[in-house]
Amino acid sequence: MKYYSLIDKVYRIENLKKAYGAVKANNGAPGVDGQTVRAFGENLDDEIAKLHLELKTGTYKPSPVLRVEIPKPDGKKRPLGIPTVRDRVVQQALLNVFQPIYDPDFHPSSYGYRPGRSCQQAVAKAERFMNRYGLTHVVDMDLSKCFDRLDHDLILQEVNRKVSDGSVLQLIRLFLEAGVMADGVFEESGVGRPQGGVISPLLTNIYLDYFDRAMKEKGIRIVRYADDILIFARTPRQAERYMKTAYEILEGELKLVVNKEKTHITSVYEGVAYFGFIIYPKHVSIHPKKIKAFKETIRQLTPRNHGMNVEEMVRRLNPILRGRINYFRIANCKRVIRELMGWIRRRLRMKKMLEWKSWKAVHKALRRRGYKGEFEKISMRRWRNSASPLISMALPNTWFDESGLINLERYEVGILIVIMKAND
Repeated sequence: MKYYSLIDKVYRIENLKKAYGAVKANNGAPGVDGQTVRAFGENLDDEIAKLHLELKTGTYKPSPVLRVEIPKPDGKKRPLGIPTVRDRVVQQALLNVFQPIYDPDFHPSSYGYRPGRSCQQAVAKAERFMNRYGLTHVVDMDLSKCFDRLDHDLILQEVNRKVSDGSVLQLIRLFLEAGVMADGVFEESGVGRPQGGVISPLLTNIYLDYFDRAMKEKGIRIVRYADDILIFARTPRQAERYMKTAYEILEGELKLVVNKEKTHITSVYEGVAYFGFIIYPKHVSIHPKKIKAFKETIRQLTPRNHGMNVEEMVRRLNPILRGRINYFRIANCKRVIRELMGWIRRRLRMKKMLEWKSWKAVHKALRRRGYKGEFEKISMRRWRNSASPLISMALPNTWFDESGLINLERYEVGILIVIMKAND
């Protein structure tokens, strides 16, 4: 089905107000004009009316995006483009109209930036291809600066497959060519689209859907999350052929650049790393780097020499614990979770020992719990003593439960089968 008249749906007052609601929920920093989401909302009716008129009469012109750089885990920086609030509202209004048109026909193994889809589902599909379908060899493909290299004409060509409204296509071109403001200097944007725009993820999916369809037509199984691509094969030789095919489509037809240093062929027997997990023949584990990063976060939230008490630490820990377990629970990680909880409780016991200051407080706590054995005088400042039987008796696991600490061991883990059923 092709759509020929959509601009009236984009500039409809109700749609623009709905779009502002989504922008407000995401909040975000101001763009080049310095206007905040809150300031836009204070004059909402006037702002919406102005956008409605500009879009209706074809006089709307987006501002350049404000370029900022955010740090990456490897120490490098990722450029991010921040549109003005009014431009975010228009992009969201366009997204409200476009998403139901394009999303249903995207490749079933495309998971990035799509409603109701997640990284965990992408990992689950990859695991199924390798361990259930026998596609044990994998091309782990990395695209270099994908957002920065999207060809504007090809974007519009792909959009035009379903939408032939000239006003809408012109609106998209205006966003693509709005330019960038970096350190007060304007830069033209003849190619690419800065990450950060509301509509950018959908346009990227529309652009890369060409690749998805081409691979599907050739009978090649893939899993893609935005520009993170896995290609599945039965043998190393077949993987080599599939990688060559992918290169031809991505670099030859879509004018993108494959990062040759990071792109490689691996197998499930070696372990396939994907979105913080490692997929093996019989299980999925959490990547050691993610465990290390998680522990570092816990260390920062549970400092020993700080005035914060244990109760406050628990309050700050809980959102982090809940977020991590909800993300990583698809892995087979019971042992890891048990060890992490033991380590977290030990750090909190150490903090409580420092609060007690003296071994006398430990003895009082033991008496309250009915302990009648021998008492030892132990230092409250030595880390090794936080694992002593007396401290564990004075502060048992039930004490942490009573303190409200989320117990990760109570979560069901290894639930790949549940997610795979949701994909079917």
